[in-house]
Order: sequence, then structure tokens, then C-alpha cells
Amino acid sequence: MTIQIATLGNGCFWCTEAVFSKLKGVQKVTPGFSGGYVKNPAYREVITGRTGHAEVLHIEFDTEEVSYAKLLEVFFSTHDPTTLNRQGNDIGTQYRSAIFHHDNFQKGVAEKIIRELTQEKVFQNPIVSELVPFEDFYPAEDYHHNYFELHQQEPYCSVVIQPKLQKFLKNYQKDLKSAL
Repeated sequence: MTIQIATLGNGCFWCTEAVFSKLKGVQKVTPGFSGGYVKNPAYREVITGRTGHAEVLHIEFDTEEVSYAKLLEVFFSTHDPTTLNRQGNDIGTQYRSAIFHHDNFQKGVAEKIIRELTQEKVFQNPIVSELVPFEDFYPAEDYHHNYFELHQQEPYCSVVIQPKLQKFLKNYQKDLKSAL
């Protein structure tokens, strides 16, 4: 087992945690914050947009089961990387599309995928996802962890997260953990 870390921001971490936690090879998904200038920010600070942080997932994955490229494929297919500082009704820099690369390998894979998606015109508009070096990660408060699993009955979960999760489950059946 070879564990690596990917740090990705693709909108509200409640939605994205529900997706990535189902992917084969993903060992742990922790919602939190990266890319800002305030140390140890609280959620209530980040959502103001004044700390510079993005809502992100810190994904621990086994490279023998899932590649970094597959994580980025899921990343690009489960949010809109062409909208600046916005995902659906979530607006602000904290919801920006961002890849926080941990090394030159991750940076190179991300650049290659962005180039290919652009050349193939997969998206109608240009990809605006940030590609920046990873610096810090601050876990979100405990009540954000496993949010969808613990709050499926809430309107946000059924209206926003559930459709995104269902689309992912349909499109990535062969890449799902076997316990699903």
C-alpha cells in the first residue's frame, strides 16, 4: 500500500466528500480549508470569503488502487471548473475550483489533464481551476465530517448532494468501493 495525499477544492465540501469517499482506493476524506492566509480558520470565518481559503478535501489514497489522474478525472467531472469563485448557488472565493498539488508529479498530471480537456473542448468555457502548490490544510470542525451520511434527510442533502452523488455513482460504477 502506497498512500499519497490529494488536496482538491471543487465547491462545497459536503458535496464533494460524499463523492470521493465512495471511490475505490480512497482511504480517508477530510473536509477542510487550504489556500488562505489565516492560521487555523473556523468555518464561520472561511464562509465570509475574507480568509482567502477554499473549502477543500484532503484525500488520502492508495496509489496501487487509484491513480492521481483518476482522482482528477472525478474532480473535473463532478463540478464546473469553468465558473470563477462559484459552484451552483454557492458563490465566493471559498467555493473556487482549485488543485493544491503536493509535488511536481501532481502538478504535471494536473497540467496534462487540463491541457487535454481544453484541447478536446470538453467544457464550453475555459477551465479556471487554480493550480497552486499545497501549503497548509486545516480540518473543518467535526460536524462537517461525513455530513451527507449523517444528514441525508436535510433539504440541502436531498436537493443538491443526492443528484450529484447519483450521477457519480452511475458514471463510475467500476471505480466504486466494493462495499457499495
